[in-house]
Amino acid sequence: MYLDYNQSVDLINKLSPEIFDSKKVAVAVFPNELVFARAAEAFSGSVISVGAQNVNWAPLGAYTGATSAHLFKQAGAEYSLVGHSERRYIFGETNDDVRKKVEACFDAGLVPVVCVGETAEDLESGKREYRLKKQMMKVFEGLDLTRNRILIAYEPVWAISGSGEGQPCAPADCEDAHGWIKNELKQYTDADVKVLYGGSVKPDNVLSYLSLETVDGVLAGGASTKFDSLMALIHLAEQL
Repeated sequence: MYLDYNQSVDLINKLSPEIFDSKKVAVAVFPNELVFARAAEAFSGSVISVGAQNVNWAPLGAYTGATSAHLFKQAGAEYSLVGHSERRYIFGETNDDVRKKVEACFDAGLVPVVCVGETAEDLESGKREYRLKKQMMKVFEGLDLTRNRILIAYEPVWAISGSGEGQPCAPADCEDAHGWIKNELKQYTDADVKVLYGGSVKPDNVLSYLSLETVDGVLAGGASTKFDSLMALIHLAEQL
């Protein structure tokens, strides 16, 4: 909800004719639900994919106000964020909710981008790994990844600008966290699960994250809602 309807449409119109080297960088945008179909139509056949910011786990039924993974897939989605920190800590989504949404994405043919991360309180009390372990265990335990693709986005809550704190994670700290996540993933799957970094990603720091061996991409928030900074992120990523 950084952008209203008209601002969202304006960003879609500016972005849709842009081109970049899709062999070097993959780009997906996650527009708000009211303009989702418009974005999916604008980017259809282009190098830009679209995803949902959130899905409901039920495919159809009496769920007033909800939108399912199946509906987003029919409307042109390829991805969906699942368990974003704001969904967890503002709207009270549990690890069980996240698992059900991952399964719903698989059932609908969407790629879930599962967000994990610790709060400032977790970090200060030495519980980062404990928090990540609990979040990942619920998602991956018994999950069949032989036919389904999944992405992980590490987003430390204390590093997100929208949280009111926005202290960017130091690259060395980011690399350690990503390394731990990738090692933890080996307990559950042999699949090559890409791990993105999200938390106050901006043009002036994106290369410090993307150049790290354990970081496979970024999940940008506020910087992705402005055309100039979004294109800067894309073009900087192309350089690697």
